[in-house]
Amino acid sequence: MKLLLRLVISTLAILAAGYFVPGVVVSSVGSAFVAAIVLGILNTFLKPILQILALPITILTLGLFYFVINVLVIYLATYLVDGFAISNFISALLFSLVVSVVSAILGMFLD
Repeated sequence: MKLLLRLVISTLAILAAGYFVPGVVVSSVGSAFVAAIVLGILNTFLKPILQILALPITILTLGLFYFVINVLVIYLATYLVDGFAISNFISALLFSLVVSVVSAILGMFLD
């Protein structure tokens, strides 16, 4: 039940980011739902591998390279999901920040 609620929160966060961030297009609630599932899977399995492989670069950039990894994961999600598009790097970065903030705020009510 908690997993389903987290999925709904992620979907709402993606819809909010699509509304507020210029350059982000979310065509429907269904595509936001699929994007939430795909982002969840990518963040669970692919992102830790990328973070381990990029550890030397991350140390050299004092942790800022984690933002680049996050944007790359989001770009991969846009490639995999129809109806979900991001136009540039800055939009993807702002998208990730908005999704994180909205998910955290809505997630506080879940716990």
